[in-house]
Amino acid sequence: MRDQIVAAAQTHFRHHGYDKTTVSELAKAIGISKAYIYKFFASKQAIGEVICSDCLEEIDREISAAVASTDHPPEQIRRLFQALVTSSVRLFSEARNLYEIAVAAASDNWPPVVLYEKRVRALIEDIVVAGRQRGDFERKTPLDEVCASIYLIIRPYMHPVILKQNLDQVGSAPGLLSSHILRSLAP
Repeated sequence: MRDQIVAAAQTHFRHHGYDKTTVSELAKAIGISKAYIYKFFASKQAIGEVICSDCLEEIDREISAAVASTDHPPEQIRRLFQALVTSSVRLFSEARNLYEIAVAAASDNWPPVVLYEKRVRALIEDIVVAGRQRGDFERKTPLDEVCASIYLIIRPYMHPVILKQNLDQVGSAPGLLSSHILRSLAP
């Protein structure tokens, strides 16, 4: 039943928007009582978190696959940027009403967003460590500083509001930003 509620909510949110949907409307659309929904979810946000988590996991899988498709750290940086931007733009443009969930999640730091950001930071660190071990990247700058800087450069393309404001740059941004990072990482 939990999965049915999430599926119905996702459909309802896509058609009517997250902000405009109430738990009562979801219950009516599914044909169950509002109280029954609350047996499974504490709030509308809790339902939104499940949907948000699914979306972010999809983006994460695409990023991980892109990075894993090469064992050359500089190319992994390029593919990380390209996959993150491409996947995020596609998700937010294909499901415009789910964009509201993404905005709420990112703005209020919902747990799925925090977890996703940790996974991206960990992936960045893995790439930088591998690049340093192979001699592709410099080793003088502290690892945490390098990883934090790379994350701060890519973060605007992870946040739905900032991403939407930069849609005219998404074609060139991944290449430009990753090239700039790679020049700064050169030994």
